[in-house]
Formats: sequence, structure tokens, C-alpha cells
Amino acid sequence: MRGLSTVLLLILSNIFMTLAWYGNLKLQQMNVTTKWPLFLIIVASWGVAFFEYCLLVPANRIGSNINGGPFSLFQLKVIQEVISLIIFTIIITFMFQGEHLQWNHAVSFIFIVLAVVFMFMK
Repeated sequence: MRGLSTVLLLILSNIFMTLAWYGNLKLQQMNVTTKWPLFLIIVASWGVAFFEYCLLVPANRIGSNINGGPFSLFQLKVIQEVISLIIFTIIITFMFQGEHLQWNHAVSFIFIVLAVVFMFMK
């Protein structure tokens, strides 16, 4: 159950992370923030990223074998990276119409997923 809770929190965390990192570009594309100073855009992104951390920190604490969870720190990091790529791909594909997943992107993602397989091998 701790493993599932960790993964669900990481998914939610990465949604906020992707919106914090790339949402400002969508707002600029929509002419919402074109006149905003960079400092204000950074502060707004931090505001969104706050919720990422509110989910990421508990995910790591619940999932870490240091606290009785099922994952080593290395495993947690690799899981987080794969989730990050999946969430990024989904959100960017829908938010930015000109961005498309290409074959080389897919191959790169496959190699990262293979890293997860190797990470969990004994």
C-alpha cells in the first residue's frame, strides 16, 4: 500500500511540477503573461510548485525504505523520473498543439523505462 501511495503522490506532484515549469509558456502563448516581468512569472511558478512539494515530500517519506517504505532512494528517483516523463508527455501534447511525440523521443523514453527495470533487478 505504501508503494501505491508513493506512486499516486508522485503522479500528482509531477502534474504540478509540469504546470509550474511549462505552464508559463502556455500562458505566454495565450498572451496572458506577455507583459508580465520575469520576476512575477517566477513567483507565480513558485506558487504552483509549492503544491508539488506538498505532495513530493510525503511521497518520498512514505516510499523510502528509511521510513519503512518499499523503495531505496535510487529506486524512488528513477520512478519519479519515469512518472515525470509520462506526465510531461501527456500535458505538453495536449497544451501545446505544435509539440508532437517523435520516434526518437519514444526510443529515449523506452531507454529510461529500461533503467527502471535494471534499477529493480537484484
